[in-house]
Amino acid sequence: MSQTDPVFAAVTAPGTPFEIVERDGLRQFANAAPDLNLMIESARRHGDKTFVVDFSSAGEERRLSFDQMFAWRDQLVPMLHIQRGDRVAICMRNRAEWMVAFMATIKAGGVAALLNSRGSPAELVAMIEDVTPALVLADTARAELIRAGGFAGRMLDLTKPFDGQEIDRRAGEPVPDPGLAKPEDPCAILFTSGTTGRVKGAVLTHRSLITGLMATQLTGVMVLHNMARAHGIPVETIMANLPQQATLLVYPLFHVSGLGSSFLSPLFAGTKVVIMRRWDADEAVRLIQAEQITQFSAVPTMLWDMLHKAKLGAADLSSLRNIASGGQALPVNLLDEIRSVCPQAVMGTGYGMTEASGAVAQAVGEDFIRNRASAGRVLQLADVRIAAPDGTLMPQGDSGEIQVRGAMVMQGYWNRPEETAAAFTADGWLRTGDVGYVDGEGYVFIVDRVKDMVISGGENIYCAEVERVMGEMPGMIECAAFGIPDERLGELLVAVVVAQDTDEAAIKQWVGERLARYKAPAHVAFSPDSLPRNHLGKVDKIKLRAMWPHLFGVQ
Repeated sequence: MSQTDPVFAAVTAPGTPFEIVERDGLRQFANAAPDLNLMIESARRHGDKTFVVDFSSAGEERRLSFDQMFAWRDQLVPMLHIQRGDRVAICMRNRAEWMVAFMATIKAGGVAALLNSRGSPAELVAMIEDVTPALVLADTARAELIRAGGFAGRMLDLTKPFDGQEIDRRAGEPVPDPGLAKPEDPCAILFTSGTTGRVKGAVLTHRSLITGLMATQLTGVMVLHNMARAHGIPVETIMANLPQQATLLVYPLFHVSGLGSSFLSPLFAGTKVVIMRRWDADEAVRLIQAEQITQFSAVPTMLWDMLHKAKLGAADLSSLRNIASGGQALPVNLLDEIRSVCPQAVMGTGYGMTEASGAVAQAVGEDFIRNRASAGRVLQLADVRIAAPDGTLMPQGDSGEIQVRGAMVMQGYWNRPEETAAAFTADGWLRTGDVGYVDGEGYVFIVDRVKDMVISGGENIYCAEVERVMGEMPGMIECAAFGIPDERLGELLVAVVVAQDTDEAAIKQWVGERLARYKAPAHVAFSPDSLPRNHLGKVDKIKLRAMWPHLFGVQ
């Protein structure tokens, strides 16, 4: 999206909510709040609208309005007993209590440290010890795991009712006013997945997280204005006639997509959030119909599951208006299936990372469809450049490491000065670790991970490129390519797939005809089950490598 775009110029003009200025050498939103709590407080205006549809620990459905969530939040704040800058670790499965815990922590001036609730006791305690929180907010199951790991510090189980007298006593005590945060103050700590090394906590400031959230909101506003222009209808008319939107939350809340796109953005917009504790395709299609879900963002595996149900005639997906996935380009055959089953839905994709507070590139609707192989267009407040391994900047269209700069970029890794230094270039650009290129229109194309490249017989093979081509093959459901040791070639490219009506020879031929012959996998194994994934929804290639001897041995 060029800055000469008339819609962009209109919605970012001086005096508008999304006015853009330059400060400290970075483009920023002139009217951004300094403190995330101010944005959260603005959601009180949604009043008695339903905000969360969830299930209690007893399995009973519960519907909580915005008013009820804020009342719960306000009751919890005095119980925290923290000061500005104190870390508060949150460790729960997706549930309303998690959201209340986050809102209360930010209200009290704390820094929310979001633990991977799927970790082992040792992993959970290691994260806690890393951030030294003033207290831990947990659910019963996670509280037991944390205690089993040896943590003896202060912890509150939010899934158990508090003592009424304790609530009254705390409510009667004066609660210190933390004042407003400074934009550069830490706001949240999100832990990286750790599949390529030890877990690190990315520190997002109030400015970085708010910038990331507002950049995504700006994309939505531009889509709305373009829709209004196309139909000759005032934006205000469209807004006045829109029913309450509803989103199905399937991403973990401790992940940046769960926190931003599936919780905070809906909170600000007055959108209903329907929480799924664990992915189940049958339950997903039931909820989509019963709750009239309009927005659904998920990893490709979940989208395939949902489409399979729909093709069997067991799903009514007519309420869906927005379907999205992220990370890299959707497989073309998956995209075509979605469009055939849900022609009424606008498609979208995005590219980003935890360290950049979410997306740095997005594409929605026609902007996405006309360049389906991309992972989105660079957002207006992000600067993206491509660099060679020696740091030389690459010309437009050439591949190299994607590097990012902007107000949405993290402050650094908590208590990891050496790893923070390694994450940035000497002139302050964030190294994403992704290989890709940017075309003349600002579309980003992901080629691979810097560390996910196979060198076979002296030739560099990018696994993501091979996976993209395999993903276009009819009958291909899931695929992953990776290297295994080979005495003659150094590494051998192999693939594991979940596919129908094809065989190893056909896959090799398909890839070899579309890429250089040496990029075709030497061996292909077929998995009877979905490929293993980490908590971010990405294929876990460490597990796949360990499974390879068995998978290939039973062919």
